[in-house]
Amino acid sequence: MAIVGEDAVHRVEGLPGEAGPVGLTLALGRLRRLGVTGWRVALPAPGHPLGLSGPPDFNARALEAEEAVVGFGAPYGLVPEVSEAGPAGDVHVEVVWRCLAVREAPPADVPSLGEAERELAEALRDATAVLTRLDVAASGPAVEVAREAYRARSEVGREVLAPGYPPRAVRVLELAQRIGLLVDLAHDHGHGGAVSASEMAARGEALRPVERVARRAQVAAYNAYVEERERDREAPRRRASRGTRRGGAGGAGGGAAAGGAGGAAGAGRRLQRVRGGTGAGPKRETPGPRGDRPGGGGVRRRVSR
Repeated sequence: MAIVGEDAVHRVEGLPGEAGPVGLTLALGRLRRLGVTGWRVALPAPGHPLGLSGPPDFNARALEAEEAVVGFGAPYGLVPEVSEAGPAGDVHVEVVWRCLAVREAPPADVPSLGEAERELAEALRDATAVLTRLDVAASGPAVEVAREAYRARSEVGREVLAPGYPPRAVRVLELAQRIGLLVDLAHDHGHGGAVSASEMAARGEALRPVERVARRAQVAAYNAYVEERERDREAPRRRASRGTRRGGAGGAGGGAAAGGAGGAAGAGRRLQRVRGGTGAGPKRETPGPRGDRPGGGGVRRRVSR
């Protein structure tokens, strides 16, 4: 895990077995020993608990911060609290991560990568059509400067995700961040070309679903590595379960065949053509073990803004 940004200090409070705050590296190591093998990102907003699984105390803190990470493999989560410290002219940012219990359940409203990619394309197309029709898209020198700054950052070849993520996750995240930037620009620079209250309302209505879809896509991309590991871990279990069901059905069919053949033999009809009356079901398949990939760290969204 790497911190990319200008945060000076990161500490973790509430860690099991610790009376006070500890450094981030020590905390992550301790949580790994407690069973956490990966992290899921949550980016909730009022009315949209995206990526959260409870309980209410954790959800409330995450909603206030608008971000959190939820442990995979053990019921722990971290919520950041950001503050500034230091004298005037030498102010630095400090981050305290609150370690809290979480509910081990599927995260709320997180799409698959395929769903996220499709939703992004549809939302961007619909919003562009609405804003173009209303002629109220974001414009002006400040917007152009911000767009150029984003293009410059993108051309540097920055690594948006750690090695090991599927290429589709990188593609989805890059598109979601680009769309998120455009939404932020639209909100940060007034109402674009909107001059009437109805135009302003229509512009806001067009942008709202785009922002929601962009957040969902970012969470899907950040969590893709953990979700892939979970699928790999569950796959042998599902195949074994299917094999057991097939084997049971085959055994039942074989028993029925044996009973029918035996009845025919007992009746004394075509005895010379009955070959023992032993039906055999399909062979039961036993899958070989599949190893999990090496564990990977979570992604913290705050530093990627």
